[in-house]
Amino acid sequence: MFKTNVGTVDRIIRAVVGLALIAGWFIWPDLTYSWAFWLGLVPLATALFGWCPLYRLAGWSSDDTGKGGKAHA
Repeated sequence: MFKTNVGTVDRIIRAVVGLALIAGWFIWPDLTYSWAFWLGLVPLATALFGWCPLYRLAGWSSDDTGKGGKAHA
């Protein structure tokens, strides 16, 4: 399927940022642009799957296991 291109530290950061954004919707649901908090699904999904399409397009990888592409990130 997809080669892992997101390393452990990168995945943790993405998961924290994604969850924080989604939590923002629950904290401030009445904001005008509260729907934007759901953009947190993107970093959360890339953290869960370990694969980032932007990294793939750029040929980057932060994967620390050596399974991914070039080690640049």
